[in-house]
Amino acid sequence: MHDNTMQELETRRYFAAGLLEWYDRNKRDLPWRRTSDPYHIWVSEVMLQQTRVDTVIPYYFRFLEKFPDVEALAHAPEEEVLKAWEGLGYYSRARNLQSAVREVHERYGGTVPDRKEDFSSLKGVGPYTAGAVLSIAYNVPEPAVDGNVMRVLSRFFLIEDDIAKGPTRVKMEKLARELIPEGEAGSFNQALMELGATVCTPRSPHCLTCPVMERCRGRLEGRAEELPVKTKAKPPRIEARAVALIEGSGPHAGKLLIRRRPRQGLLANMWELPHIEIERPAGKAAAAQQGAEMEALGAGLAETDGVTVLPERWLMDAEHIFSHIRWELAVYRCRLDPRFEAAGLPPHYRWLDAGEMERYAFPNVFLRILAEVGIEQT
Repeated sequence: MHDNTMQELETRRYFAAGLLEWYDRNKRDLPWRRTSDPYHIWVSEVMLQQTRVDTVIPYYFRFLEKFPDVEALAHAPEEEVLKAWEGLGYYSRARNLQSAVREVHERYGGTVPDRKEDFSSLKGVGPYTAGAVLSIAYNVPEPAVDGNVMRVLSRFFLIEDDIAKGPTRVKMEKLARELIPEGEAGSFNQALMELGATVCTPRSPHCLTCPVMERCRGRLEGRAEELPVKTKAKPPRIEARAVALIEGSGPHAGKLLIRRRPRQGLLANMWELPHIEIERPAGKAAAAQQGAEMEALGAGLAETDGVTVLPERWLMDAEHIFSHIRWELAVYRCRLDPRFEAAGLPPHYRWLDAGEMERYAFPNVFLRILAEVGIEQT
């Protein structure tokens, strides 16, 4: 065997052994690390995608209290699942999780499958989720490569490939699989993720406390902070929207009018304040712009929903960023045309009483707007 090959094998053994020893001493005490239940681990991994650990912990406890096993989540109404997920964002994660859990209930008798081919076939389960759940719950030697892992591998092995590109992820997965020590898949994958989350951070990595710093090629060449290489994603498309805060009168006094989104697409099936997309030309005076937006709001809701509202004044601005769209929202206080109020509402509209907030799942941006006007969950 060539000296270079021997040296590479020794470096890989050093890396794996150093990580495992460090993880055993330094791992954070997180609730999903206290269980071997594959369903619980699965829930945690889905929640942790694009969400901070500190944010996830209370959601994890509440979600499992409400849906403690596959059976409970499989039979739950989607509305309840979305409500339990409310505030975590990226709601397709919750819908996909429930769809996949229903498949587990129907096809596997409620037992989360331990074969990669079976688990990966479930809705919303990609390579990372499959690797994380199978390795942590069942110790299957599958890699779990996320952003943290790619950053650690890029720096330690001085990999200069663009991690935003598919072939690089495939290369990283192959390397991570080869690094897994026999019988230590779950601990090793978690150690890699833990190092990326707490030591080998995106900016100002804590190299001096890293257990494998001595052979980190990125550090030795003074390039740790410039790795990994990643091309910037396109900025989200801006959509200007006018939002109607519609207050009731008579029997609906003290209530606000809300509507349900379509069953498919962005924020599917969730509740919101009625709104429309608007044009927002540059250089227009604020008063004139608001007047034009109020007029467009009244006309737009009449056309799209058949609801006649009377906008009265600007209330506040808000913003929400999705992965590919940024909503810039102007909220206007409105009232419903009394003649229309007597005629009844479209089927996807409801009057919201503050005491009934727990019945409706709202996207974060509308929760913030409702809180601003004094309507919050208790």
